[in-house]
Amino acid sequence: QVQPVESGGGLVQAGESLSLSCKASGRLFSTYAFGWFRQTPGKEREFVAAIASLFRNTDYDESVKGRFTISRDNDKDTVYLQMNSLKPVDTGIYYCAALPWEIGYRTWEYSYWGQGSEVSVSS
Repeated sequence: QVQPVESGGGLVQAGESLSLSCKASGRLFSTYAFGWFRQTPGKEREFVAAIASLFRNTDYDESVKGRFTISRDNDKDTVYLQMNSLKPVDTGIYYCAALPWEIGYRTWEYSYWGQGSEVSVSS
């Protein structure tokens, strides 16, 4: 199993960039796919981006395509989310989650979750 821990959130202005990191301690990091989800008050946690384990294929929600990039460094047991051209609608708590091997799009598919990192984008 792995235990994700997010870092890198903060407050930025619209149009600026921010990078989130997710360090996942535990065995066999390279065999897990990772996803980023975000949540705002009163709403369900929603899929943002994910990266698979073996072939590192990625996928994104339409709302962030072209602006966000997910990547991983298996030597550092870390997954990254580079967020560019941020908008106020990107505001929320960003969660990193892990599941074995392939990408998932729904929260129930993921077994391990971090505590979340807050991102605030002002207009």
